Amino acid sequence: MEIILLERIEKLGAIGDVVTVKDGYARNFLLPNKKALRSNNANKKVFEANRAKIEADNATRRTDAEAASKDVDGTQIVLIRQSSNAGALYGSVAVRDIVDALHADGITNVTKTMVVLERPIKTLGVFDVKVALHPEVAVSIQVNVARSPEEAELQKQGVDVMADLFEKDESGFTEDYDANAEPGEIASETTDEPEEAEEA
Repeated sequence: MEIILLERIEKLGAIGDVVTVKDGYARNFLLPNKKALRSNNANKKVFEANRAKIEADNATRRTDAEAASKDVDGTQIVLIRQSSNAGALYGSVAVRDIVDALHADGITNVTKTMVVLERPIKTLGVFDVKVALHPEVAVSIQVNVARSPEEAELQKQGVDVMADLFEKDESGFTEDYDANAEPGEIASETTDEPEEAEEA
């Protein structure tokens, strides 16, 4: 389907460009969200008649987004989640979780459509996430996913919490109780004969 873009869209074009896209993309996303018009003679005339206004509105929105970007750029949010010992989350961190955390921090001008998360976050760690406040204004925030505020603070300082955890586990590992021990095996601890045999 041929369409006329009403705003700049990454990898497609700028305002006023006539581009060809898949029908589903146009029908389900671009047209309902008023990001484009179907390319026909009537719409071309409407676009040309309103081009100055469309470009002025876009410039105003871009200026607002640039002002807002100062508050958002470089923001770090902390999300506390439960995870396995290997650092895999039970569940995942989605766009909604990031937006809710930003709103809780007082950054209310970010909506779900602005957060560019290529895939859900499924492990502990610090992740850079892109926030597109406007088609021409994008900033980066840090999402710190940890099991506790203390771990989040360590991760913020650049400590790999999972690597540290495994080192501690290996060095301080003691087995108090063996559930698989056969009855009677403990008796060997009371006699010193096996130990003596090992020494010899």
